[in-house]
Amino acid sequence: MLIAVCSLKGSPGATTLATALGAWWPGQENPIVVEADPAGGDLMARFRLPDTPGLVSLAAAARGRGAAASTLLAQHTQLLPGGLRVVVGPVGAEQARAALAVLASGLPSPLRQTADQPETTVIADCGRVDPDSPVFPIIRSADAMLLVARPHDDELAHVALKLQAAQQWSRRPCFVLVGDGYPTAEVSQALRIPVMGRVPRDNRGAAALCGQGTGRRGPDKSALGRAAAKIALNIHAHWRVPAGSNGTRAPHLRVAVPGEPVSSAALQPLGPQTGNGATS
Repeated sequence: MLIAVCSLKGSPGATTLATALGAWWPGQENPIVVEADPAGGDLMARFRLPDTPGLVSLAAAARGRGAAASTLLAQHTQLLPGGLRVVVGPVGAEQARAALAVLASGLPSPLRQTADQPETTVIADCGRVDPDSPVFPIIRSADAMLLVARPHDDELAHVALKLQAAQQWSRRPCFVLVGDGYPTAEVSQALRIPVMGRVPRDNRGAAALCGQGTGRRGPDKSALGRAAAKIALNIHAHWRVPAGSNGTRAPHLRVAVPGEPVSSAALQPLGPQTGNGATS
């Protein structure tokens, strides 16, 4: 299974969410988080990791085709303190974009081929998606796309303008909301896209995912962990289960019909905001 985590505006915490999903992924799987952000990666600096192996070495190996694509990704991972496997992206945007261009040029990519292995999950942190992003082929090949957004007027207005195009990138687009703001149900209803979950403000939990903690903690130890565990469980349960006899998915996973206009006007029915702000 390949999951693309991305945003349409700003930096609402795609890397934190991708890392949290991997850290608290359910079952016996050992997921791999890949920093596929064209703007450059954060995990190398956060955890003081070496620059190789990582995304650049993965791209070089993919170009040389020196190993089977299904095993290539695992060969370029490093371990975070809690044991999560990650493919770290370079800090610089130029290096990141060059590596992603190589990985996206030969489809299926090593990410897709690894994700096709039994009981294997790859979580790609794709950062903010721009029209010329080299990560588009990876997003389009993903089984699910999680759009990370803060539920505030300014951000949701920008998201609404881009949402119709974004719904063409993935068969299963959905939101993950970050922090306080409009109620979850109202956002889903107004923008006509499922909300998989909500990540609360949790500075202590986020610090543990920024290299400042002592290791992996159980999901019951932080609000961020509990939220990430619920979202991961939802994804694992609904998208790992084969379609029913009538070939349909669960009702709350239905998405807007492609071509239906989704504009900032759809935000008008939303009620007053609640809470004190968003997390970072």
